Amino acid sequence: MKVLDQTQVERLEAEAVNSARVRQPLYAPRRKIFPKRASGSFRRFKWLVMAITLGIYYLTPWLRWDRGAFAPDQAVLLDLANRRFYFFFIEIWPQEFYYVAGLLMMAGIGLFLITSTVGRAWCGYTCPQTVWVDLFLVVERAIEGDRNARMKLDAGPWTARKLVLRASKHAIWLVIAAATGGAWIFYFADAPTLAGEVFHGTAAPVAYVTILVLTATTYTFGGLMREQVCTYMCPWPRIQAAMLDENSLTVTYNDWRGEPRSRHAKKALAAGQLVGDCVDCNACVAVCPMGIDIRDGQQLECITCALCIDACDSVMDKLGRQRGLISYATLSDYNANMAVATAGGSRPVDPSLVRTADGAFSEKLAHFHIRKIFRPRTFIYLGAWSAVGLALLYSLLTRERLELNVLHDRNPQFVTLSDGSIRNGYTVKLLNMIPEPRTIVVTLQGLPGAEMSAVGIELPPARSFATLADPDRLKTLKVFVRQPADQIGGAAQSFKFLIEDKAGLESAEYTATFNAPEPAR
Repeated sequence: MKVLDQTQVERLEAEAVNSARVRQPLYAPRRKIFPKRASGSFRRFKWLVMAITLGIYYLTPWLRWDRGAFAPDQAVLLDLANRRFYFFFIEIWPQEFYYVAGLLMMAGIGLFLITSTVGRAWCGYTCPQTVWVDLFLVVERAIEGDRNARMKLDAGPWTARKLVLRASKHAIWLVIAAATGGAWIFYFADAPTLAGEVFHGTAAPVAYVTILVLTATTYTFGGLMREQVCTYMCPWPRIQAAMLDENSLTVTYNDWRGEPRSRHAKKALAAGQLVGDCVDCNACVAVCPMGIDIRDGQQLECITCALCIDACDSVMDKLGRQRGLISYATLSDYNANMAVATAGGSRPVDPSLVRTADGAFSEKLAHFHIRKIFRPRTFIYLGAWSAVGLALLYSLLTRERLELNVLHDRNPQFVTLSDGSIRNGYTVKLLNMIPEPRTIVVTLQGLPGAEMSAVGIELPPARSFATLADPDRLKTLKVFVRQPADQIGGAAQSFKFLIEDKAGLESAEYTATFNAPEPAR
């Protein structure tokens, strides 16, 4: 195996903010972290995820979707004023909130599924805190330079240059934060219209308050607090342990090949000492946005962003060694390899036990395979997630867009007319849940000899009548049902109101009660 001298790899003066050697108190003052820019496949993947997630957040309110002349054309809209939620071709009414509840259930189960298989991938790649911190760090590096330059600037005295750099950085952070708050309010009203109102000062006060609050929180969390939000405020690091098992993929320092560490590999080998692959360069610590040392093992603060893998792989490339000293690995594979490297736990890690004479890795070592993550827990989560999704999809495809509700008058419950017939009053509510007007036919079913009339509809009493329902609106009618005295079948008779849309082939019915005097004994 080719071993290069440690002088060919720069050793970074980086120390974990909460090293295993010196554990800090829970409420210790914050130590600033200056993450070094990483490069590699995981960093490129994070750039891609950041571009996609920020693009979705900022651009979605501006997407248009044609729903006809009687509905808004914004693709995604939370219309609180009219109590509607529009998502492309889907429209959700307040009484259909179970769709939102179902989506939240899918999100929760999906988070369990992802965590149990690939660890805290949500935290490392798609969490808003992670995405915006990454964005703020891009600005910081562009203005103040990479890690060493930022540390030097922070430790130096306040000069005109430092003041200009800091003012520029925070000004851009505030612009990003304001854009974040501004984009959020566009989800709740027509984006082009609201944007004009905001810039002209005519928007509702709640819009400006929302922008100010979200600007402050984005600036504080993404620019000032950063890793403290994940460590102290987010509950997920404390929950994730219940989601992980020995077959979950996590970012792991493979000390079965890295130990013992040495900055002087050639000298140590010449002296007959054991030498692992880790050259103690601290590159993994320098790039960590959480400021931890992955070589200390799994930690609450680790968001598994895998930047330490990129940093370590680049060092291994320089030394001519195999990548993967830090890698995604399962606990079961790690334990199996540690057993090989320690001869079943009988002695310290011996690198010679994991390699052959020519420097290749031993065939006894366990290697990850994708099938290892497909285990009962994975299928249970996937099954539950799919079941909720299919139930929502079935409900969405089969739901009726025409609903009926009827309220019987309480006082009086019935009225005896001059000809002896009995009349009952009802409040009939017709809900047209499509963005088009349509003609609804209301019909009585049952109740022999009965007829009905509606207030505001100038038609003679009959068994049915037609009325126009406005698009996306609830129509309320006052309906009187009259039954001749000789047809009364008892003190309480059941019958049905039936409503039909002849054009849309939709119908709904409601079982009501017709009250009459108790028969004489």
